[in-house]
Amino acid sequence: MIRAARLLVFLQFVLFCHTAMPATDAGNMERKIDSLLQNMSLQEKIGQTALRGISSQSKGEYPPELKEAVKQGKVGAFLNVLDEKTIRELQHVATEESPNKIPLLFARDVIHGFKTVFPIPLGLAATWDPELAKQSARISAIEASSYGIRWTFAPMVDVTHDARWGRIAESLGEDPVLASDLAAAMVHGFQGDDLSDPTSIAACVKHYAGYGAAEGGRDYNTANIPEPLLRDLYLPPFRAAAKAGASTFMSSFNELNGIPSTGNRFLLTDVLKDEWNFDGFIVSDWNSVIEMVPHGYARDQKHAAERAAYAGLDMEMVSTAYEDHLADLIHEGKISESQLDDFVRRILRIKMRLGLFENPGADFERKSVIQNPEFLAAAKKAAVESAVLLKNNKAVLPLNKKQRIAVIGPLADAPHEQLGTWTYDGDKTTTRTPLPALKRYLGEDKVLYAPGLTYSRSKDKSGFADALEKAKNADVVLFFGGEEAILSGEAHSRADISLPGIQEELIAALNKTGKPVVLVIMAGRPISVYHILDKVDALMMAWDPGTMGGPALVDLLYGVTSPGGRLPVTWPKTAGQIPIYYNHTNTGRPADPETYIPIDDIEIGTWQSGLSNTSYYLDLGIKPQFPFGYGLTYSSFKYSKLKLSKTKMKMDDMLKISARITNTGKVKATETAQLYIQDVVGNLTRPIRQLKGYRKVTLAPGKSTTVQFELSAQDLAYHNADSELEIDPGEFNVWVGPNAAEGMQASFTLR
Repeated sequence: MIRAARLLVFLQFVLFCHTAMPATDAGNMERKIDSLLQNMSLQEKIGQTALRGISSQSKGEYPPELKEAVKQGKVGAFLNVLDEKTIRELQHVATEESPNKIPLLFARDVIHGFKTVFPIPLGLAATWDPELAKQSARISAIEASSYGIRWTFAPMVDVTHDARWGRIAESLGEDPVLASDLAAAMVHGFQGDDLSDPTSIAACVKHYAGYGAAEGGRDYNTANIPEPLLRDLYLPPFRAAAKAGASTFMSSFNELNGIPSTGNRFLLTDVLKDEWNFDGFIVSDWNSVIEMVPHGYARDQKHAAERAAYAGLDMEMVSTAYEDHLADLIHEGKISESQLDDFVRRILRIKMRLGLFENPGADFERKSVIQNPEFLAAAKKAAVESAVLLKNNKAVLPLNKKQRIAVIGPLADAPHEQLGTWTYDGDKTTTRTPLPALKRYLGEDKVLYAPGLTYSRSKDKSGFADALEKAKNADVVLFFGGEEAILSGEAHSRADISLPGIQEELIAALNKTGKPVVLVIMAGRPISVYHILDKVDALMMAWDPGTMGGPALVDLLYGVTSPGGRLPVTWPKTAGQIPIYYNHTNTGRPADPETYIPIDDIEIGTWQSGLSNTSYYLDLGIKPQFPFGYGLTYSSFKYSKLKLSKTKMKMDDMLKISARITNTGKVKATETAQLYIQDVVGNLTRPIRQLKGYRKVTLAPGKSTTVQFELSAQDLAYHNADSELEIDPGEFNVWVGPNAAEGMQASFTLR
């Protein structure tokens, strides 16, 4: 055991934070903040903690009394103000007419693009490419800042195991290593190399914490997570984002172990501010301060303000508990003014780092950058790399340009739906959908189009006949199905995650024509294909691919490029398998494929204990539909020559792991080699596999390369029952392979 490891990691993190900005610059900034605080009235201090919001559908209208509130210093930031005239007017009042001339901070949900929309975050996670995620965030920041936006509520780094949860679309998947890499990359992308650069926007890491573990996949719901699991699985992406320099954090709606996150001092102060040395500010989610009343954690809004302030919440989004009650709480001695000063100091610090005091105005002339060719090319690249090929029987794909195709399905030409959830500013008039892209690529005469269903939830069969006729006259059927954008995202959880409406029925009918059927899914979550997988010849998951989804899918379907996406989540057969995830621990009776008997094979009258008595579902078996990390290409790869630099490792050693990968197919393609480990015996039961690294390699046919990984003893650490970092001496298994269910195996011993 190494209990000192936690202290070492903490000290390294503190050192990083204190060296992120030159000491002289930081010192000057803190002195300016001190001066401001001395001149601010109690009312003005409370005003800085107020984030005022208007509807996301607003066209610039705002209540006239807000202008007067800004003049009095009662507002610190605005959400959803996007009108240039309004931004200019409000900022002018703040910087010219308010008592201390403190600039406003304007915020917007810029989640996976602003005007140029990228694949949903879960799709970006499927690229397994942090640099691509960083580029998407950088482009989003450049576009949004040209509209005066300097703060976004992203990245969303909640680890989740539940495809029913609507916000899985915004997540970076189920694995803490992959999510941590992507979270840090997106923070760097949004904030750029210099936060004061007018093209940079402050990141807000959300939802802190445990939101992805909400019971039943129902939004806003309870999460119960033991602290060791919280620290090993759910907190690492947040910590990675903090270490990357994230300016702000957002508390989550859910309660964690009985305490709403917005009033959770352990999360906000003990861990984030004290342990991680985070010096930005924490904002609540929309109304989440006063929602502690229906949670049953606060008697009324005043009590909610008291609990949020004690927990360490710096800014309140939309609700006005701080504005209405903080002054009284301070006068009553329940909250000290020094606590409020700390909140305000943090807010002012970020405003100064953004350069708002020197340059409060936005460069609205930069709107010319919107959707420029480079940005669109990047969006197309992201859409290409995010798509995951899940089935390809008899090499139906790639298609041949000589073939006549029937384009069918409700999402073949649905520009709004293709953008996905959280795209307030996406422009459906510039979205490039599959149907026109296919016509442009093949020519009008090669494309027969009949939607069959007008939208994803439709149960109207009147379009079936035309769709079936088109299919009979084609060489191959392309079915574009999935979910409308409204079916994923916040408060859009689903108990049944199969294709909505009667899409499955239409696919079954198309299958009966005898023509090859290629199913392309566009959705915000893994979709159950358990009942129709045998009715399609190929399956490609495109997620919600964004602005350039159509041209990207043409390139993929016709082999201009080979699919390279890999699943960032385990794909369930049906919702009945959820929660399902690759890095689970074993039971005392783990499922055994050798003894499993499917429900339809159980003989009538079988003795009650005549089955295997292991952990599985009678009707769904042992395995998911597709494992974490899975994805096909138009080529094939062989793994060989797995080597460990040593089989006995000391605590201060570095273990080197290598494997040979050969493209054994006929086309150039990209493979994502994945490194997994297993701590065979621990003082807490350990996952059967844990991702520890990955390498993307692109190889021409017949070419080989060696991928290399390194493991230190620190990479094997976990939090024990006392929430202290521990490393177990003993046996470890290692795999290098294409996904979490396959790979070459070796072992080593840690001494």
